[in-house]
Amino acid sequence: MTAVHAAAEAAGLPRGFLEELGRRVGRRAWTVEPDQLALHAAEQWGAWRGRAPLLLRPADTAEVAALLELCYAHEVPVVPQGGNTGLVGAGVPDDSGRMAVLSLSRLNRIREVDPLNDTISAEAGCVLEAVQNAAAEVGRLFPLSLGAQGSCQIGGNMASNAGGVNVLRYGMARALVLGLEVVLADGRIWDGLRSLRKDNTGYDLKQLFIGAEGTLGVITAAVLRLVPRPRELQTAWLAVPSPQAAVELLALFRERLGETVSSFELLAGGCVELVLRYLPGARAPLARPAPWYVLADVAWSLAEGLGAQLEQVLEKGIGRGLVQDGVIAASEAQRKALWALRENPTEAMAHEGVVLRHDIAVPVSRVPDLIERAAAELERAVPRVRIMPFGHVGDGNIHYNLLQPQDMAGEAFYARRDEVQRMVFDVVEALGGSISAEHGIGRLKRAELAVRKSPVELALMRQLKATLDPKGILNPGAVI
Repeated sequence: MTAVHAAAEAAGLPRGFLEELGRRVGRRAWTVEPDQLALHAAEQWGAWRGRAPLLLRPADTAEVAALLELCYAHEVPVVPQGGNTGLVGAGVPDDSGRMAVLSLSRLNRIREVDPLNDTISAEAGCVLEAVQNAAAEVGRLFPLSLGAQGSCQIGGNMASNAGGVNVLRYGMARALVLGLEVVLADGRIWDGLRSLRKDNTGYDLKQLFIGAEGTLGVITAAVLRLVPRPRELQTAWLAVPSPQAAVELLALFRERLGETVSSFELLAGGCVELVLRYLPGARAPLARPAPWYVLADVAWSLAEGLGAQLEQVLEKGIGRGLVQDGVIAASEAQRKALWALRENPTEAMAHEGVVLRHDIAVPVSRVPDLIERAAAELERAVPRVRIMPFGHVGDGNIHYNLLQPQDMAGEAFYARRDEVQRMVFDVVEALGGSISAEHGIGRLKRAELAVRKSPVELALMRQLKATLDPKGILNPGAVI
């Protein structure tokens, strides 16, 4: 036995486990090299860092099944991992040093594109942007769109029920899935890769695994729904006086432009100010700063005419006092520049100090109440805290970020994380909202979920977990 093997066994792997692993799947499908383990043991923002004795890296579904069958037999816990772009600790091991990481990155084939059925079949390790590009090659759109789309992977998108900027029109990830292939905890493969819009033959099993964060099974492939690629796309950057005005403007957009409204994003003026300060080449779209901004996309499959409709809606918005100023992108370069202001607040805030992030949702009509009530509570508890909300006002999902006060040390601010989170969540709950809109529960929000879900819901979740993973080897400690 090598020193590395001995260290892996000392960390908690059963004696002889690695030798049996080598006989089952060969040497390429796993490693215990410390440098590789370290790469997969921490999230991208560094908030979650654990230890793993083993990295599993299968090349296909059969290898995933063989690896899980062996781990199940020996009760070795496994953390499924995609592009590792999560924010709640669901895709990295804890600090026990016992959890193997199962990376899906080598399962990266696009198996089939069917433009007549408007579907694409992709393996779990396909990067989201690669799926978008494959759809574009046949004149279609895969509408899931995230800031991390250049590195996040389809399996992780499905396992977390990812949202993004197009939920308003196309729905969350689960609305874009027609079929799944899943390896169960004991290594059995469920082939549910159906490309049907209608299949009413019993329970819709795929929905069990979407949003389960790898706790019920490992998604290895998906059949995804495509839509016609828009031929005209208009993007508007608008200064608005308040979140209430933004919500009323959204209602006007939906009334006049209907299903063409794809994205409707809200940004606090402070968020934009920081992006302009720290993003190289960023320029203010308007002559004067505003307290709040809306970034909206409208798109349709006709060749022209939407721009004129959008201008009419904006004229009405100005007349009602909902819009103070605005600009419509005149080119793709201008459109990308506007979206860069929306996509970079989190990175910009990191230059200013410690950021406490909250991914929350309330009914769209209650977004102004959420922002106002939470701000009042937080400013009393943490004087001069910098409140930086932004996000998908069109579907009620706000990223309620808090930046450390300039007169408080970062360590002292971070030490109040749990207290601050509870205050935000109390407001969310009072407004009938959700403590996790699109990032999941992971390990970060597990304790809060346990006290905010009803006993019946928690019991049902635990029963599902016990049925599908009776030994509890899949992502233990995440979600429940």
